[in-house]
Amino acid sequence: MPNASDDLFTREDPIFANKELLEINHLPGEGRIVGRDDEISDLATAVNPAIFGQSPSNVLIYGKTGTGKSLCAKYVSQRLVETAEEEGVKATFAYVDCAQDTTETQAVQTIADSVNDTAITGIKVPDKGLSTSTYYKRLWRILDSLYDVVLIILDEIDKLSDDDILMQLSRAGEAGKIAGCKLGVIGISNKIQYKDRMDERVKSSLCEREFVFPPYDANQLRDIMDARSDAFRDGVLDPSTIPRAAALAAREHGDARKAIDILRYAGEIAQSMGASTVRENFVTQARQRAETDRFRELIRGSTPHSRYVLQALAILSLSNQQQDGFRTSRVYEVYENICRQQGSDSLSLRRVRDLLKEHAFLDIIEQSKHSGGSAEGSYTKHQLLEDPDVVKDVLTENADT
Repeated sequence: MPNASDDLFTREDPIFANKELLEINHLPGEGRIVGRDDEISDLATAVNPAIFGQSPSNVLIYGKTGTGKSLCAKYVSQRLVETAEEEGVKATFAYVDCAQDTTETQAVQTIADSVNDTAITGIKVPDKGLSTSTYYKRLWRILDSLYDVVLIILDEIDKLSDDDILMQLSRAGEAGKIAGCKLGVIGISNKIQYKDRMDERVKSSLCEREFVFPPYDANQLRDIMDARSDAFRDGVLDPSTIPRAAALAAREHGDARKAIDILRYAGEIAQSMGASTVRENFVTQARQRAETDRFRELIRGSTPHSRYVLQALAILSLSNQQQDGFRTSRVYEVYENICRQQGSDSLSLRRVRDLLKEHAFLDIIEQSKHSGGSAEGSYTKHQLLEDPDVVKDVLTENADT
């Protein structure tokens, strides 16, 4: 009697050969990093002294999401560790996602834990339960016990609740916190104006070198996707699929992450439809699905009123497509209407302002300050960074569940 599971599962994937190449967190090899030769070279020059056990420059990298900032920082750091070892220098790097570790305590705990080797140091770094100063003391001891040089990558540095950890890290050497180890910081931000709100003392020590990563153009995006095309089985990709995905992504955002997402989703659509090839017409469907899934993930767990505020902004955006942003008072009016329709009491204007700030923090919306002159004073405008159709669809779907 045949096993019933034989018909239930596919034993061989007809579309993908190595799907991991299309995952966002996959760190490609040197040959797969496309269109960033100059940026990699500049970054390597800034940290180059580290391979001789000297202090690397502190670096701040700016650029929109999906421009290869984190990828290049990790790649250069990994290469530095390997090259330093050949020179007899003990080096390592620590990576902190500041969108996840937003407080000083969380960030220093993550750094200390990732660079520690308890078997050698005898130092424990528990997840929680220690004061911030104790975490720092353990980190300094670990660094001096194990390494000559350490690079610390602070990704989405603008999500940190304050500058305190930047002050500590960038001045650890001159403050005598570490004696034998040299420390370098690579800060990464999606916000070009981030430096403007930095403490002046931090700015002077952290911003020794600054680099801006521009968005990818269509040719670079096509090369990036070509470099990962062996994620698919031979002959599965239609010749026009990657050029179409690259053109679409370049026109909208120049974001390599989204471009790779679109390609992966197009493969999954082909898979679900039982198609033998990943065709060009799957790309448009894949783009919509990628945008929808990303936004759904962003608002997962948000409160009803948080969603009503976004719904108000989506309604305004769809009915006034030529307008670049809407005042808080206008958003509040539409939000109150939505609350009435939902049979819910509306929150205060001040609380709605706070919700809009939270959405700006997550890069769902963009806020800009304006001056109306002496008659009006200053005011804030809010603009969706997400496709308003996607926002409306996901929020409507949310309300139905």
